[in-house]
Amino acid sequence: MPTPIRRTAMALLLCCALLFTVPACGGSDEAGGGATPTSTEEAQKFAKTRFVANAGLAAGATYQWIIKPYRAGKFKEGADGRKLALVKAGLAGAFAYNRLKAASNNAKGDPLLSKAVAPLTAGIDALKDLGTKLRKGQASDADVGAFENIINQVKGAGKTAGAEVKDKVPSTSQLGGG
Repeated sequence: MPTPIRRTAMALLLCCALLFTVPACGGSDEAGGGATPTSTEEAQKFAKTRFVANAGLAAGATYQWIIKPYRAGKFKEGADGRKLALVKAGLAGAFAYNRLKAASNNAKGDPLLSKAVAPLTAGIDALKDLGTKLRKGQASDADVGAFENIINQVKGAGKTAGAEVKDKVPSTSQLGGG
């Protein structure tokens, strides 16, 4: 298969994955199996652990598929691999928003973490449509900066509450909701 056709097919495949899987990842991670805390201390520990995991995935996806390609010029008109980079950024944006919302909900289980993250909920909500803007190639410097800023604020809030967040790059199957 010639390279331009292969790229177009890959971009089409990723767009379809975005359309069919992103709505499915809107659930909360509060339901489902797994261990359930039996004491307040355990509940707070689980809240911090889940917060760190979700915020780390959001940070990793944002850096790997939004900030890094943006700084490398991959989103500019005529850039080599632009379409694929935009599709990946769109998926990463939707994924990161979903994980940040989950992290915000997780923070409610720990009093100190809840106080640290509460002021950031409006900023997280403002990121809701940024994945779509990225996918369509309509994101500006300010939009990419907003993602980076919120991620840094969430990481800082976690650190002040004793829940240090480290970037964890999700797999491409996690991005697609698989």
